[in-house]
Amino acid sequence: MRLEAKVLTVSDSVANHRADDRSGTALVDCLNSAGFDVVDRAVSPDGVEPVTAALRAMSEHFTGVIVTTGGTGFAPRDVTPEATLGIIERRAPGLAEAMRLSGPSGRLSRAEAGVVGRCLVINTPGSPGGAVDFLAAIIDVLPHALELLAGQNPHGHHHAGSDSGAPS
Repeated sequence: MRLEAKVLTVSDSVANHRADDRSGTALVDCLNSAGFDVVDRAVSPDGVEPVTAALRAMSEHFTGVIVTTGGTGFAPRDVTPEATLGIIERRAPGLAEAMRLSGPSGRLSRAEAGVVGRCLVINTPGSPGGAVDFLAAIIDVLPHALELLAGQNPHGHHHAGSDSGAPS
């Protein structure tokens, strides 16, 4: 299975060309190093509506992972988790918890993770180091998660809720 990823940077200053997208670049490098093909990269200003619109557009007809950077803290315009919760169909709390355990500042993160269609959306902090640390905490399980979302079962195990006709 081809591993595809998209990166969304959420930042007023990057969207307004007042700052470089260092965290987005760091995530792309990390994903590429782990064997992911980054097929899209976008920038959105902070705010529920623009982030929700960007996530909807990026997730449409996409099987892969979307990694966001920025907007996960306590500042008034940090609303990436709210935008993410507005589009995901199922939460992935184990991924969010594992990311928060990546370091002491993880306790200040409101990052979310979840599924929309056959796409996994992951929130990471806006700092390059924090974004990479969060992604590194879960990148080893992402290929298997994406196989499951794509409907593939590489180990031949039955998964409840699959197309086997078994009740979920």
